[in-house]
Amino acid sequence: MTSFIRSTPRDNNVTAISDLDIFARVARTGNMSAAGREMGLSPAVVSKRVSLLEDRLGARLFQRTTRQLTLTETGEGYFKRVVDILSLVEEAEDFVSRRNTKPRGLLKVTAPTSFSRLHIGPYLAEFLARYPEIELDFHLTDNFVDIIRDGFDVAIRIGELQDSSLVARKLAPDKRIICAAPAYLERYGTPKSLADLDHHNCLSAGAQDVWRLEGADGQKQLRLKGNIRSNSAEFVRDAMLAGLGIGLRSTWDIGPELKNGDLTIVLPQYRGSSNVAVYAVYPCREFMPAKVNALIEYLAELYGSEPYWDKELDAAKSPVPVAPARVAKTAKASVAAAAR
Repeated sequence: MTSFIRSTPRDNNVTAISDLDIFARVARTGNMSAAGREMGLSPAVVSKRVSLLEDRLGARLFQRTTRQLTLTETGEGYFKRVVDILSLVEEAEDFVSRRNTKPRGLLKVTAPTSFSRLHIGPYLAEFLARYPEIELDFHLTDNFVDIIRDGFDVAIRIGELQDSSLVARKLAPDKRIICAAPAYLERYGTPKSLADLDHHNCLSAGAQDVWRLEGADGQKQLRLKGNIRSNSAEFVRDAMLAGLGIGLRSTWDIGPELKNGDLTIVLPQYRGSSNVAVYAVYPCREFMPAKVNALIEYLAELYGSEPYWDKELDAAKSPVPVAPARVAKTAKASVAAAAR
């Protein structure tokens, strides 16, 4: 984020942009010292400025203990509005300086762990070669984070998005299928109907308490039980490969395992909800920074309406394999880059 510290005189009855900047950094880091290091200020100066801001507003913004600094309810509401103000100021400066016309600067992204490893990381060499003035800071987690509060420019999210004030751009469909390892099916049998799943060990990742499925008989919602659940999609995939249960998994996640026979599709007449997709989510801003737009457009072009992972899976079933030239070229370049 642009630093808004200014040394110009001001009316004591008017809150300075620099005080808002200090407040926002303290709220994000939860620490006076960390906020000070970001801005080149001492903890004492940061503490004093925050206290003066609270005095001016006539409200306590933080609850302070010897070990912790947390926002009050008033502070939470104030923080949400301050972030919007600082974003608008930054966009205005970008507009005036024309920096917004060229992708550059630090781009903070939060994204799912497995998807990033498989379908973002291998293509970053090409992206950075195209936009050499962008620096990337990736935070990988399978949980949804508050991108406003945590200061992210954009989030890559996979799921069925709820209504919010954020803007969402669909990057690719997310095809989900029911599958299991052959060893599990040999031991416990292959389900012939959705009702049979009640008698099987169904593994869940994240908030996947309910399987939302679609088939010829319409939409179905199944609340299934299993002895393993995790916030990590990779952990659940490994449990499936070990023959511990049945899962509802994305084709982007298990394509190679389906092709080599380590996993088998179960009940192929059903698939996950078509409302689930891969999205880029970002704050609603009139002037979207060029660095954010560059990443979103790059990924949208890379994946498309029929992602390469589904094309490769379909090609494996065909007597004549068909591989997208662009993807194959990029993959070779990524392997070469990794070898270096």
